[in-house]
Amino acid sequence: MTSAADPDDTVRPDRFPQTVPMGLSGMLVRFSDRMDDAANRAALAFRAGVEAEAWEGVEETATSLGSVFLRFDPLRTDHDALAERVTGLLARCDWYAAKLPPGRRLWHIPALFGGPEAPQIEEAASLAGLTPDAAVAELTARPVRVLTIGFAPGLPYMGPLPPHWDIPRQTALTPTLPAGAVVVAVRQVIIFPTATPTGWRHVGQTGFRGFRPEAAAPFPLRAGDEVRFHAVTAEELHRLRAEDPEGGGARSEALR
Repeated sequence: MTSAADPDDTVRPDRFPQTVPMGLSGMLVRFSDRMDDAANRAALAFRAGVEAEAWEGVEETATSLGSVFLRFDPLRTDHDALAERVTGLLARCDWYAAKLPPGRRLWHIPALFGGPEAPQIEEAASLAGLTPDAAVAELTARPVRVLTIGFAPGLPYMGPLPPHWDIPRQTALTPTLPAGAVVVAVRQVIIFPTATPTGWRHVGQTGFRGFRPEAAAPFPLRAGDEVRFHAVTAEELHRLRAEDPEGGGARSEALR
C-alpha cells in the first residue's frame, strides 16, 4: 500500500470495494489500495458480517490493513457463487460508515520511552517534527487501533497515527530488537511479539508478550482492539516485568 500521507488520501468509491479471485480457493475484498482509516474500519466490519452469514464452504476469513480475505472449499462452493454472495452483502450498507464489530477490547500497556532500552525516540520525534517529550505525549494521549495482525505471529500493526508521523523506514536494518519493543514508521506503531530485525525506529519498550504459544489464545491482541500506552520509568518497567512476565502490567477492558 502507498503512504498514508499521499495527497489523494481518501477512499475512492468509483474503484472500491473490489472483489478479486485469489488462486483456486480464495477471494479478496479490497476497500482501498492504501492505508486508510475508513477502509480499515470497513474491512473489520465486513469480516464480522461475513462471519455472521456463516456461508457454506467459507472456511477462513482474515483482514489486512484494508482488505478481507476469504478462503473457501472449492468442493463446496466456487468463485462465482461466492462473488454473488459477497456482492449482495456489500450492497446491504455503507461498510465505510459501519460500526466496528462487538467484542473488541481496550488494552492499557505500560511503556518506557527513550533511554538505553528505547534509544530512537529522539530520531523519530525529529522526523515527525516534534520534541521527544511532545512525541511521547502524542503516543500516549489516546488509543490506537490494531489495524491488522501480520508479518510475524501476534504482531499488531496499530494506528493510524497523525499525518506528521508518516516517517520513513530506516535505510538499513537494525539486526534485532527484543520482544516488547515499540517501533514506529509510516503512521503506524508496532509492539514486537518476539525478538525481530527491523527497519522501523525503536521508540519504546514494554514487557508485553504478543505471542503466547502455550496459551489457548496465543495472540492476546486481535484486529479491532485498541491499545493505549502509558509512560513509565525504567524502574517501573523492570518491576512490572518481574511481577507480570507475560503482560508487563498490561490490562484490558471490554469496548462498548
